This record gives sequence, structure tokens and C-alpha cells, in this order.
Amino acid sequence: MARASLIAQRTVIALILLCAVVYAGDYLLVRWKMTHPKAGAAFGTIRMVRLLAIPMKDGKTEYELDAQQPEVITPCVHALFPHMGNSPCWYLQRNSQKPIPM
Repeated sequence: MARASLIAQRTVIALILLCAVVYAGDYLLVRWKMTHPKAGAAFGTIRMVRLLAIPMKDGKTEYELDAQQPEVITPCVHALFPHMGNSPCWYLQRNSQKPIPM
């Protein structure tokens, strides 16, 4: 029983270290792209359409474009994880068409 516990503990520690190394490598890649623009853009923008999902009394949902601000241009970072206050571009691109629940 003690051997299984030791293996589980080492596995958890290894996974935590692996996640930390991947995050640090992703951050260093973004910093390197910031200093070397020829390597690729570190930051980008995503154009998002603001579609509102309005629930009706009969249980259905009506979809309308936001009249005040139909489009939003959101800054993003070309990375796996969020860095420097920006969300990853792949995440924003995936969620750019989702309606906003009201």
C-alpha cells in the first residue's frame, strides 16, 4: 500500500512540474516573439460579433445583434495559455461566435 502511495505522489509531482515547464516555455516563446518580430507576431486581434441570446417567456431563445456595439475587436496573444492580460487567440477564435446569454 505504501508503494502505491509513493508512485501516486511522484506522478502528481511530475505532472505539476510538467505543467509548469510547458507554461514557462510558452511564456518564453511569447517574450522571444516580442523581441524578434520576424519570428512571428506575438499578439493579434480577433473581431467578435456580439450576438445576444434573449430568453423568452415560452422557453425559447431569441437571438439579436447588439444594437449599441455589434462588433468588438479584442486583443489576443498567439500562445497556448493567457499571458500579459490577454487571452489566447485560439480560445477567442473558438468562442467568437457564441451568443452572450442575457
